[in-house]
Amino acid sequence: MKQERPGLYGNYALYIDGKWRPAQAGGQREVLDPATEEIVGTIPTAQAEDLDAALAAAARGLKAWRVTSPWERSAVLRCVADLIRARQNDIARVMSTETGKPLAEAKAETGAAADQFEWYAEETKRIYGQTIEARSPDTRMQVRYEPIGVVAAFPAWNFPALLPARKIAAALGAGCSLIVKPASEAPGSCMALVQACHDAGLPASVLNLVTGDSSFISEYLIRSPVVRKISLTGSVPVGKKLLKICADGMKKASMELGGHAPVLVFADADVAYAAEASARSKFRNCGQVCISPSRFYVHDSVYEAFCEVFARVAKSLTIGPGLDERSEVGPLANKRALEHALGLIADARRQGARLLTGGGRPSGLTRGFFLEPTVLADVPDSARIMSDEPFAPIAPITRFSSFDEVIARANALPFGLAGYVFSTSLRTSTLASEALEVGMVGVNEMLLASAEMPFGGVKESGIGREGGALGIKDYLEAKFIKVRI
Repeated sequence: MKQERPGLYGNYALYIDGKWRPAQAGGQREVLDPATEEIVGTIPTAQAEDLDAALAAAARGLKAWRVTSPWERSAVLRCVADLIRARQNDIARVMSTETGKPLAEAKAETGAAADQFEWYAEETKRIYGQTIEARSPDTRMQVRYEPIGVVAAFPAWNFPALLPARKIAAALGAGCSLIVKPASEAPGSCMALVQACHDAGLPASVLNLVTGDSSFISEYLIRSPVVRKISLTGSVPVGKKLLKICADGMKKASMELGGHAPVLVFADADVAYAAEASARSKFRNCGQVCISPSRFYVHDSVYEAFCEVFARVAKSLTIGPGLDERSEVGPLANKRALEHALGLIADARRQGARLLTGGGRPSGLTRGFFLEPTVLADVPDSARIMSDEPFAPIAPITRFSSFDEVIARANALPFGLAGYVFSTSLRTSTLASEALEVGMVGVNEMLLASAEMPFGGVKESGIGREGGALGIKDYLEAKFIKVRI
């Protein structure tokens, strides 16, 4: 069946068994540019017959790929990394168009996606087992690691190249086959990664891509006996729903879910550095980052100085479409996200928060889901933004006076993805980083995501880790073998 696929995705569709093709039923959905609210292209809407074809292909691919030598798998993954880097500018333009992300950030993300493939090209050669000394001389015992099987991967839209790269590279490195379902808001970057895998010589049926209704596709794939593991980046409610479905089939799951990262700025911190680093990190990707610093607890003695620098940096940022190279802050993902953000600002101000800068739509941008970088001071803990993940360019700042107080407030939420500490005291920074109930802590540092780092959270923020040496373990099963000679 031949169909037109206009716009940004003209070369892409569903990728099943090594071929790009439309959905069997011919359904399509539109993708919008959040900076202009214009349609940039359409993608297929997969139905049951398409998913069955992808599952059958992945099952075939697993048989061949799991017995492919680690050195051969490594060579393919390294080639993928090289191809992504060679195509970095083109992929970044697609990403910027469908997300509104500033072009500089899109280029950096594309490079980070390539790093994932390079990292796992090495890790696939370092899947070490274990020899256990037996109690008798005629017995041998060992543990070996084997690929878990077919993986269903569900990355989110906010990092549309990096998030699928973490899942695809680790799964392929472990010897698994997989089906990836990119977010419908921003599928093009993931499609470009799949094309790079194809061009690098990955066997046709090992990696498959489907698009369409997320709820239908995720449930259909997870309920299939073919799938043995899922990997999700998404919201806490979605994670809980999918985990319940996994339980019915006793399927392994990795989940990187929501966060609400506290930032603790102690009295002995380098205040100017802490404020500037926090502000620039907060407004990256328009605040749509799961580890974005999103609750700022600042000691009384340095509070006003921190707020002044933070607000000054926020005011200096240039807002605009991602493809404009002058832009430092792009739009939110959609109208729903914009309305949610405006509601959080209004609620905080009703409860006594002081607006230092921003707070509304930027002048001169009549289309697109733009919001000014917003800084709120004196935000009470009762404000919704202190308990609801904002996922927006809003920074709520509040005071604290003692170590025990701020640790208790920082740990009060059910989330535990990331946290940040600013202090020049080794004692304070050590005790605070150990006391925070999170999976990742940055001390005088806000960069927590690169290929060599294990990424993930605790409590309701997730299960398992992506990236680093730990990342490949979630795609492997340990098998114990005991032999009597």
